[in-house]
Amino acid sequence: MLLHKWSSGDKSALAALMPVVYSELHRLAAARLRNERAGHTLQPTALIHEAYLKLVDHDQGQWHSRAHFFSVASRIMREILVDNARKHRAGKRGKGKKVSIDDAVSFAPERGRSLEQLDDALKELSRFDERKGRLIELKYFGGLTGEEISRVLGISISTITREMRLAEAWLESYLSPAASRGATSGSE
Repeated sequence: MLLHKWSSGDKSALAALMPVVYSELHRLAAARLRNERAGHTLQPTALIHEAYLKLVDHDQGQWHSRAHFFSVASRIMREILVDNARKHRAGKRGKGKKVSIDDAVSFAPERGRSLEQLDDALKELSRFDERKGRLIELKYFGGLTGEEISRVLGISISTITREMRLAEAWLESYLSPAASRGATSGSE
């Protein structure tokens, strides 16, 4: 009900919605930040607050469900984390090192650049198969389980499992050291 009110332009509905969804957003944020580099300044509460500010300004159109809301919130958190990693790495840009998807999403200090590479790869995947991109985003950045992803996207667990394997294989290939990308040759 609150999502529909917010969709209809009632900005006060978002203020009423946040206490209802805060604990779930905090769980997602904490999971994403658990292995963040030592000395980082972004805490789960700060991540939620930044996401809230972006949600307030977000032109969401019609919210279809609670799952749709968490899907958008997950995407916004991903953008914040990637922006944070890019800012941290601004003076430390590495060249050409490719990593696995599991390494990229671990958020270890030496893997901040990997988060950026994963984001670039995820954007590329989404260009030709948006649903596979959403699967990866919801699992690795949103921290959603297969059952939760099933509800968000309205597809079966078996379809999720099959498409997740394909998406992960594509990303592994994209992020592998042997893969040559136009982005590296275009910047030379």
